[in-house]
Amino acid sequence: MQLPRYVAVLAVLSLTACSTSSSAPAKKRVRDRVDPAVVATAPDGGRKTSTSPPPPPGGFTAQTRLGYTAGDQWEPAIAADNYGHVYVLAPQYQGVPGCPTCPSPTMILQVSSDGGQTFGPPTQIAPPGSGQWDPQIVIDPVDGQTVFASWLQNGKSDTVVAKSTDYGQTWSVVVADSTNAGTDKPILAVRGQDVYVAFNHSQKAWVSASHDGGLTFTQTQIDKNGKLGWALVGGGTVTPNGTVHYGWAGYERNGGATGNVNLFISSSSDGGATWTSMVIDISKAPPDCAAYACGWAYLGAQVVLTSDAAGTLYALWNANTVAQGPNRIYFATSTNGGASWSPKVEVSTAPAGSAHAFPAISARGTGDVRIGWMDARAGSLWNTYLRTSTNGGATWSAETDLSTYVTGFSYIQPNGYAYPYGDYWELTIDGAGKTHAVWGEGLNYDSPGSIWYSREQ
Repeated sequence: MQLPRYVAVLAVLSLTACSTSSSAPAKKRVRDRVDPAVVATAPDGGRKTSTSPPPPPGGFTAQTRLGYTAGDQWEPAIAADNYGHVYVLAPQYQGVPGCPTCPSPTMILQVSSDGGQTFGPPTQIAPPGSGQWDPQIVIDPVDGQTVFASWLQNGKSDTVVAKSTDYGQTWSVVVADSTNAGTDKPILAVRGQDVYVAFNHSQKAWVSASHDGGLTFTQTQIDKNGKLGWALVGGGTVTPNGTVHYGWAGYERNGGATGNVNLFISSSSDGGATWTSMVIDISKAPPDCAAYACGWAYLGAQVVLTSDAAGTLYALWNANTVAQGPNRIYFATSTNGGASWSPKVEVSTAPAGSAHAFPAISARGTGDVRIGWMDARAGSLWNTYLRTSTNGGATWSAETDLSTYVTGFSYIQPNGYAYPYGDYWELTIDGAGKTHAVWGEGLNYDSPGSIWYSREQ
């Protein structure tokens, strides 16, 4: 049954500091409560609180902390346009410094206008009113400038889409979908006037589509027969011919780590009205991470998806072959619009038995692909890795470890960080062809943590 259409323009606003989620099923984070001590902290512009580490090999800057230095940040999203702007969007937990009325979490935007060399201060993207979770931010590939963002609000029952045509200075905001129960994993895919946001609602896969640049939206249920299971979307893309594709992780058994995870690609060539879905891989039950205070699907399989200017699709995912065993990272391509896929290829050189999770991917041009993931080849510590290809994944560069040692943080050690903070992170490519990455680090799922940024020099 299609949800009733519900679209409302909420606001057009200038960004000021105080005017000034977890995505996979898991327990509620205690950081959703506002801490008066965080609110009383003077906004500091997200500056580092420790000495700068040396840069890693591979031509990337050392990791730099973004966001406020008070409170708690995780699950960041990133986008770069063709005009030197880099946008990082992340939820700020425990309260916003200097904003006593801001809930936890509040969505916070940070923008660079010099290709990531420096960032402006953290600012609100929209009046929160209620908590804001699960950020997304993307650039329209047609003009290389228009910015779209999305998040969940109103107890996660509203899926919100925002648009900026002035490099993030002002935003128009609409509710793309409103439900009577919480949703999860809103993933944006944009090309020109076509704007899509996919999400999970009541254990079903839905997509809300706009064909007027994000002014109005119509909802479609992808899996009307429930064939995707508990479907958590990982990534989406719109190819130059207008076909939209999404990657989903479909859990066969809801609420427990005992069943297989089917990795689906769903495609629509008629603007999201009808969909076809196919399985590109099957993972066994996800690893248990109770020791890190996270829920049953946190380390489970997920698939991210992108495309290049030629319309070639690229998928990256983590999966395992033994129930609750460590995952590996796999890559595949499709040159026929997702009708068929190349054989999957392992892309990590980590030793057998190393835990892998949280794939990230971006592409541009023809065959220019950047992939990343987090793994625990350093024993109990994790690191963030990157590889690149100029020929569509036929060959790959050596791995670059983006993680660098920073003093003053209990969760960062010389060989890595204690745990991935948030169940996704992101890569993007700017107009000059440079890679930008943002990710979260913490002690465990529920610990205070922070977001970190690195860029290709």
